[in-house]
Amino acid sequence: MEKRIKSASLLLDASLGHCFVHGLEHQNANVIYNCLRAYAAIDNTRNAEEIFCNTVVAPLMQKIIPHGPSEALAGASGDELESDYEQIKQCVEKDCKFLLDISSAENSGLHVFDFLANSILKEVLSAIQKGKPGAFSPGRPTQFLRNYKSSLDFLAYLEGYCPSRSAVAKFRAEAIYVEFMKQWNVGVYFSLRFQEIAGALDSALTAASLAPVQNSNSNQGNSQALTLKQSVTLLDSMKSCWRQDVFLLPCSDKFLRLSLQLLSRYSNWLSSGLAARSSGHASFNPGNEWAISAAPDDFIYIIHDINCLATEVSGDYLTHVLQLLSSCSSEVLDLVKQSILEGGKSLSSMLPVVINTIVDALVEKAVEDLRQLKGITATYRMTNKPLPVRHSPYVSGVLRPLKTLLEGERAMTYLTPEAKNELLLDAATQITSRYHELAAELISVARKTESSLLKIRQGAQRRAGASSDVSDHNVSDTDKICMQLFLDIQEYGRSLAALGVQAADIPPYRSLWQCVAPSDRQSLIKF
Repeated sequence: MEKRIKSASLLLDASLGHCFVHGLEHQNANVIYNCLRAYAAIDNTRNAEEIFCNTVVAPLMQKIIPHGPSEALAGASGDELESDYEQIKQCVEKDCKFLLDISSAENSGLHVFDFLANSILKEVLSAIQKGKPGAFSPGRPTQFLRNYKSSLDFLAYLEGYCPSRSAVAKFRAEAIYVEFMKQWNVGVYFSLRFQEIAGALDSALTAASLAPVQNSNSNQGNSQALTLKQSVTLLDSMKSCWRQDVFLLPCSDKFLRLSLQLLSRYSNWLSSGLAARSSGHASFNPGNEWAISAAPDDFIYIIHDINCLATEVSGDYLTHVLQLLSSCSSEVLDLVKQSILEGGKSLSSMLPVVINTIVDALVEKAVEDLRQLKGITATYRMTNKPLPVRHSPYVSGVLRPLKTLLEGERAMTYLTPEAKNELLLDAATQITSRYHELAAELISVARKTESSLLKIRQGAQRRAGASSDVSDHNVSDTDKICMQLFLDIQEYGRSLAALGVQAADIPPYRSLWQCVAPSDRQSLIKF
C-alpha cells in the first residue's frame, strides 16, 4: 500500500501542478481557486508557493534584476535598488495581484498560503543576492541607506496586500522576512557613520590653534554665525547624526548617544585646554596647544560660539530631533529632551571658566605695568625730592589692555552687553586687588625701612650726646611714596570711571585707598 500511496501522491502532485500552472498562465480564477483548495486540503501549500514563484515571479525578477554569469561583474553604480523596486511593484500589481486577491478573499479558507513572503519576497531576495550583492554592503553608507529605505518601503508595499493586522504579523514572522532583514547590517553602517562624524570633529579639535571662520568678519550682522571652525564642525557633526541621508530610525538611540558624545567631546576640549593654560603648560593630550597660544581676544570667539551653540541645541536642533522621533512614546521623548538640554547646559557652564581665562590674561598684563611701583621707592628714598604733584606714567598702561579688548572689533561684535559688563567688573576687581597687594607690600617695606633708619639716627645722636628728639616737621620719604601712590590711585580711579566702573564700588579699591594714607597728615594739608 505504501508504494501505491506514494505513486498516487506523486501523480496527484504532478496533475495538480500542471493544472495550477495552466491556471496561472491564463489567469483563470476558477482553476486557480480550485487548485488552491486542493493544495490546502492535502496540506501542501509549499508546492503551490514554489510553483507560483518559479512560474510567475522568477521570470519577472530575471528581467528586472538579471542574474547569471554574464551579469556577475555589475558595477557599483548598478547596485541601486530604488528603480528596481518600482518595476517590481508594477509587476506585482499587473501579474501577481490576481492570485493575492484570490488567496486573501474572505471565507475562502485559503489564508494558509503566504505568497507575499514565500514566493514574491523570496525571489526578490534571491535576485538581489545573485544580481546585486553589493546592494547589501554597508561599505558604501550612502548607497546602503538608500537601498535600505527603499527596501523598507517595498516591504510596506507588500504589507498593503495583507487583509488584516494578523496577516501583517504573520508576514513579518515568516523565515524569509527575517532573513531579508538580516541582510541589512545596520550595526556596521552606524560604525562607519560614527567614524566619519566623530573623526571629523576630532580632527578639528586636535588642531594646534583656534581656526576662525574665514568670513567671520563679513558676518558681523549675523549674531548667530559661529566664528570658529571647531564650533562649526561640532554643529555640522551633530546635525549629521539626524540628516535624512544619514539617520536611521533603528539606530536612533545610537545616533542620540553620538550627538551627546560630540557635545561632551567639545566641552572636554574646552575644559582641558583652559586647564592647560591655567597651569602654564600643555598636557600630554593633543589638542591643548591652542589654549596656550591663544590671545585674550581669541576667547571672545569661544564665548560667542558657546552662546550660539547652547541656543541652537536647546532650540531648532532639539525641535528637529523630536520631530524625527515623533513615533516614540511621550516618556521616551521626555528623556531625549532632557538629555539634549542637559548637554546644552553643560556647554553653557563653561562660560565662567572662559571669562576667567580672559580676566587672568588681562590681570597678568596689568601686573607687568604695576611692577613699576618698585621704582617709586628708588625715586624718593633718601633723594630729598619734593612731594610729587602728578601721577606716575605707569598708571595709564595698567587698564590699557582691558580697554583695548572691550573696545576692540571682536568684543563690539560678538560680546553681549551682559558678558562685557561681567568681564569688565571681574577684570577691574582682580586688577585692583593685585594693585592693592603690591602697593601694601611697597608701603610696608618703606615704613619698615624708615623705622630702621630712624633707630640708626637716634642711636648715632645718643652716642654723640645730642638730643634724642629727632622729629621735625619735614615730610618723610615714606609719606612722599604714599603721596605718589595717592596720586596714582586717583588717576587709576579716573581710568576705571572712564571704562564705566565706579571705583568706590570695588572693595579692593577702598582697601587700596586706605593703605596709602601718609603718616604725616599735616604735611598733606599744607601741600
